[in-house]
Amino acid sequence: MQYALLIHNAPAESERPNDEERQAISREYYALRDDPRVVDGAALQPPQAATTVRVQEGQTVLTDGPFANTKEVFGGWYVVDAADLDDAVEIVTRIPAVRFGGAVEVRPLMEGPH
Repeated sequence: MQYALLIHNAPAESERPNDEERQAISREYYALRDDPRVVDGAALQPPQAATTVRVQEGQTVLTDGPFANTKEVFGGWYVVDAADLDDAVEIVTRIPAVRFGGAVEVRPLMEGPH
């Protein structure tokens, strides 16, 4: 079964004290791509780069920034082909965000025609 691993970073994760530590964390994220169960994934630009779109009274309204102001921000995602939820969770434990106060939502993908 395929699962989406939705990574929610704690704000402090992007504020690592030095380049060496930031680079080491980035290498951990890239290393996950070597796991044959990882099908796809991507990192997102910071929340400040977001544009939120709403339709109000028939008018399209664009707002700079993320949808909500929260302590954790959606930072990226992976799609994995895992045997079951436990298998997907094993992959999640290797995502640096969970060690630095963030969280990863594990959600099964819809199967079949959509």
